[in-house]
Amino acid sequence: MKEFSSFDEIDRQLKVLSLQREINLQQFKLNLNHFKSELHPTQLLGGFKGIIQKAVITFILQKLRKRRQSKQDRE
Repeated sequence: MKEFSSFDEIDRQLKVLSLQREINLQQFKLNLNHFKSELHPTQLLGGFKGIIQKAVITFILQKLRKRRQSKQDRE
């Protein structure tokens, strides 16, 4: 535990702690806002864009392959 020799030291330390608390609070708010923006639907869709494209391409290729096989079976 820190020992203080005057009230001025105590006041100074309290001021430092108060400022540190305010900085931490502002950093928390900034991180929270950043987190919220990352969870915004447009951001989420942007992240899934590549996955969706691959799924659609795979689906289309499977349909084309089935169509080709059915044509070959008929011939």
